[in-house]
Amino acid sequence: MLRKLATLPSGRRGKWIVLALWVVLLVPSLLLAGKLGDVQENDNSAWLPGDAESTAVVERAERFMPTDTVPALVVYDRPGGVTDADLTKARADAEAFQGVEKVTGQPRGPVRSDDGEAIQTVVQIQKDRSGWDGISEVVDEMTGFGEADANGLGFHVTGPAGYAADSIKAFGGGGGLTAITAAVVVLILLLTYRSPVLPLLPLMTAGVALMASEAVIYLLAKNAGLVVNAQTSFILTVLVFGAATDYALLLTSRYREELRRHEDRHDAMAEALHRSAPAIIASAATVAVSLMLLMLATLNSTQGLGPACAVGILVGLLAMVTLMPALLVICGRWIFWPVRPAYGSTGPAKDGIWTRVGTAVSARPRVVWIGTALALGVMAIGAFGLKADGLSNKDQFTGKPQMAVGEEIKNRHFPAGSGDPVLVVTKAGAAGQVSAALSGVPGITAVAPPVVKGDEAMILGELADSPTGTTAMATVEKARTEVHGIDGADAQVGGNTAIMLDTREAAAHDSKLIIPIVLVVVFLILALLLRAIVAPLLLMATVVLSFAAAMGVSALVFEHVFGFAGTDANFPLLAFVFLVALGIDYNIFLVTRVREVALLEGTRRGALTGLSTTGGVITSAGLVLAGTFAAMASLPLVFAAELGFAVAFGVLLDTMVVRSVLVTALTLDADRWMWWPSALFGRRPTDRPPSEDRPDLEPALRGG
Repeated sequence: MLRKLATLPSGRRGKWIVLALWVVLLVPSLLLAGKLGDVQENDNSAWLPGDAESTAVVERAERFMPTDTVPALVVYDRPGGVTDADLTKARADAEAFQGVEKVTGQPRGPVRSDDGEAIQTVVQIQKDRSGWDGISEVVDEMTGFGEADANGLGFHVTGPAGYAADSIKAFGGGGGLTAITAAVVVLILLLTYRSPVLPLLPLMTAGVALMASEAVIYLLAKNAGLVVNAQTSFILTVLVFGAATDYALLLTSRYREELRRHEDRHDAMAEALHRSAPAIIASAATVAVSLMLLMLATLNSTQGLGPACAVGILVGLLAMVTLMPALLVICGRWIFWPVRPAYGSTGPAKDGIWTRVGTAVSARPRVVWIGTALALGVMAIGAFGLKADGLSNKDQFTGKPQMAVGEEIKNRHFPAGSGDPVLVVTKAGAAGQVSAALSGVPGITAVAPPVVKGDEAMILGELADSPTGTTAMATVEKARTEVHGIDGADAQVGGNTAIMLDTREAAAHDSKLIIPIVLVVVFLILALLLRAIVAPLLLMATVVLSFAAAMGVSALVFEHVFGFAGTDANFPLLAFVFLVALGIDYNIFLVTRVREVALLEGTRRGALTGLSTTGGVITSAGLVLAGTFAAMASLPLVFAAELGFAVAFGVLLDTMVVRSVLVTALTLDADRWMWWPSALFGRRPTDRPPSEDRPDLEPALRGG
């Protein structure tokens, strides 16, 4: 069946049919992919699970205040102190702000700080379906008023609206990220293929796959309730380009070998697809299933990220086993210019660096794998210092945008929690008790009189600390403890700080739930693929150790090199899923080849031949994937830089050390026990040359 399917995109007429189908698909994909931003939900509250306390407060508070507004904290400052003329300008600006579309209600202020060095005005901005994009436009217009005729008066918009505006500008670098990612792919493919034309095919195919993926995700978000955000978009870009190009490398490498054995390029592609498709499909399935498990998360943002990225992987797989083969066959052998694989020619000698590595490892495999494992274990120690408690808003940028500067100024001259209070909703009859309890909570500096409507009341409490900091989150936890203890009050604590707290706790819960399930599912996939138990266990152990080492090094780099304050709460889970799924990818590519050779010549020969024949292409694939994730550092976001570094470093570590040294050494040491309890465990290698025993498998032993 697989051989028959392989002839479809490689056939003389089939290749044109496949190309035509993708061209037809491309037209609606272009239209729908451009609308993906219209369905993004970038607010923190939209990411929360429905059972979070802060989510319940949002619903209960609707009768007291508009839930579709976002506060913008406008801060003015002047070295040496603000003047009366500055205060007059701030009043004029406040009036001008009311004429800006989407600014709603009366501004609060301007108010001069007690030290006389700053002025603050609170403006409410209405959030409509345009989301953060609309808020950013309003902030830009307000900034135009504030900076006009300032005469040296500093102007900054901070608070939730300022964060939204700066975030959407940072995410707005998505087009630049795509260009950088594509450039990285082209550069690595040029070095790999040494052909100026060939890299265009996987790049074009990956681009088509990305657009088709975005179109499918848009339809799911619009019609099936899938939650996507700007973070989903940039992760999808690097994942599709990286993974799809990996599949292209494996297919093209096999195709080039088959062109030397088959005079007809259609036959060569059919054989290449037949040989390489099982490993490529198993690899993509492992990644897609691992990502789909993110749907078990309680955070809506994580729930949406999983299926969105799984769509990207599956569409990328489909493109690389249909469109890519069709394009290669249509182009013919000249696409490999200047080194075209002629029929009957011999491939490059297999005595390169990976052959030498295998020879060195084979001398003392047990010493090698124990030493390598210990070295990785030492690297993993740093993971205990990983600060995954979440980041304040100002710490989420690699630089200092307007919002971060404004927050620092506001915190120096005004109460840190002003403008972004804690919201408590309770039964009206218990409002007095709840208000008194809230007033006694350390970290709450002021409590407003309760506002009663019907049988419920809302109470606002001002925080002493920055609403986006961990200290403020601790204050919210104390407030919840106090008000929950009041009988019959049905009091709940919400607000932006509570949303961040609930997000952090949900992320921790998701990690504890999903990580073990991912390990079990990936193990089962490997067991089915390899028909063994020992090999999957050893492979899983190597990938987990590789992940721990990557996290250990990343934690040290984040703190001591980059100077970041910490990581997002969901960073460990996302890094784990990407690194484990992608790390298993390379092990699948290697071990399936080892098993293929071991069927004829035994496990020891299989380990050395597998490393030698797959080393170059897997290393190139690892470089591509690492390069695409490293491109995420082009976004001025701490989360993007951290996830990009961790995955890039982890992939390189897995490709260069874990797969080539640790897995090879373990395979050599375990020998036939790798395949227990399959039939291969009890099979003895034949003494005859492979061409006499199984001619159809000889190409595998020669790197085909």
